[in-house]
Amino acid sequence: MRLVLLGAPGSGKGTQAARLKDHLQVPHISTGDLLRAEVAAGTPLGLEAKAIMARGDLVSDAILLGMLEDRFSREDTRAGFILDGYPRNLAQAAALDALLEKLGAPFDAAVQLEVDNEQIIERLAGRAQAEGRADDSPESVRHRLNIYDQQTAPVIAFYRDHGQLTVVDGVGSLDEVFARIVKAIGREQPSA
Repeated sequence: MRLVLLGAPGSGKGTQAARLKDHLQVPHISTGDLLRAEVAAGTPLGLEAKAIMARGDLVSDAILLGMLEDRFSREDTRAGFILDGYPRNLAQAAALDALLEKLGAPFDAAVQLEVDNEQIIERLAGRAQAEGRADDSPESVRHRLNIYDQQTAPVIAFYRDHGQLTVVDGVGSLDEVFARIVKAIGREQPSA
């Protein structure tokens, strides 16, 4: 099963991706983790990304897509993957779609974890207090949510228009949300 997880910062994507990884027996691919691993390994794309980040610039979509293409070519993704943190905009969604078509491995579903913005702010404020994270202050979270809403609304529409979007209520206990996701993707039982 090949999934794209969508959801605002604090919606629980990372937590649920880790659980889905175990349930579906496929890798969880976070573009942030992938980028850090490529930089640490000193790969050609990693070195290019490191130079860009050292200048304070954002890594281009082409570099991220190249890293994803390399990652998707590895043996452990043959049975599928869970992609978290990408695509974040319409250009990335179209590029990912083209890449997966080229690889003959289109994804099965885009799962959007839907959580009200005020609940996300409350969740992240608790995390900010517990972990001392300045980037999770209510003002910072509201700013990040506005950016997410502006950039990701077209991505959600893209997957909805292609008949690939599944919206799951992301509010509730970890187990409740997980159960909703596996039911929505039709994988209540672990794959063999």
